[in-house]
Amino acid sequence: MSTYQLGLEFALELDENDALAAYRKQFHIPKDKNGNHLIYMTGNSLGLQPKNTQSYLNQELTDWANLGVEGHFEAKNPWLPYHEFLTESMAQVVGAKPIEVVVMNTLTTNLHLMMVSFYKPTQKRYKILIESDAFPSDKYAVESQLRHHGFDHKEGLVLWQPREGEELLRYDDLETILEEQGDEIALIMIGGVNYYTGQYFDFKRITELGHKNGCKVGFDCAHGAGNVQLNLHDSGADFAVWCTYKYLNSGPGSLAGCFVHERHAHNKNLNRFTGWWSHNKQTRFTMRDEFDQLPGAEGWQLSNPPILSMAAIKASLDMFHEVGIEKLVEKSKKLTGYFEFLLKTLGEDVIRIITPENPKERGCQLSIQVKNADKSLHHKLTETGVITDWREPDVIRCAPVPLYNSFEDVYRLVEKLKRILK
Repeated sequence: MSTYQLGLEFALELDENDALAAYRKQFHIPKDKNGNHLIYMTGNSLGLQPKNTQSYLNQELTDWANLGVEGHFEAKNPWLPYHEFLTESMAQVVGAKPIEVVVMNTLTTNLHLMMVSFYKPTQKRYKILIESDAFPSDKYAVESQLRHHGFDHKEGLVLWQPREGEELLRYDDLETILEEQGDEIALIMIGGVNYYTGQYFDFKRITELGHKNGCKVGFDCAHGAGNVQLNLHDSGADFAVWCTYKYLNSGPGSLAGCFVHERHAHNKNLNRFTGWWSHNKQTRFTMRDEFDQLPGAEGWQLSNPPILSMAAIKASLDMFHEVGIEKLVEKSKKLTGYFEFLLKTLGEDVIRIITPENPKERGCQLSIQVKNADKSLHHKLTETGVITDWREPDVIRCAPVPLYNSFEDVYRLVEKLKRILK
């Protein structure tokens, strides 16, 4: 939509004409002590619970109670192959082939497992390039990999930094880094959508640039999966990892996802840490066979999966499969575009949006700086029933999620912000 209007009536009209509006009713929306729905804008931190999650979990609890160990084969959704029930839907969400995707472990664990395989330093080529304001866990993980291989984690870490006075990263600067240090960089590992600014990077451009310079390339898609069209296969990236508890609504601390490009699917010579669940399914239970690597992303699994967590993921993914990531992104652009329009009416001398203006370079999140504000502004918003996310030193992150946020939510948030600022 190119033209937005002011006023509540316009927001209600947008909701009335929204083809996905009914999905809001399929989520538990938190309420205040008076029973009024809160304006929940932190799906970028923890997604809301789908109402069908409880029945999916209850199914597994019932089968466990009634079947015990036989549930591995006899449950309504047999536990032994349970992770396979998630693969096709997850592959559609992240733009990959089923052989390239597996749900397993947690985010940083998967990142380390990927670096075991794709960070292969030599004395000449050992550096790791990340964005300067990467999510802390990514920075800690790559630093520890450098130390593990005997390198100085400060000297071996190359930072892609914004220019002075700017927040967003420029590809020209990445190209310059690679021209100067490309033959020393073993791995480029970028947060696909930056947690702080909301900048959505061009995966294909970064991957081609990295490969041209002999680097392996991976992405942390924690803020991208379920938010933007990642097109991981077409990007050519070597690997990607993501969590499922943000935009994928699987519950706090739930399992993560992992992508390994199909060109690596049958390479048994790739170094990796292995476990029981990455062994050939046909002979896994003969127990005494020599290790026989599974092809594809499944070949990075270690242990049998936690079914209760996977049940919650299945509840969410079934909804994503029903809606389709394309329709979600289409609504997301309208919703965030409307949010941006309303924020700009407050005046650039009051509000500054540091997230890219181009909808192709962001997801649903807008990161807002309010002139002369501190965390007290965030507290005041919370007191009015708006749940947002404060990040030091001065940014409020707001993510209107297309599955459960409405245009009315966005309108009322900006009205509350306006009153607080006055």
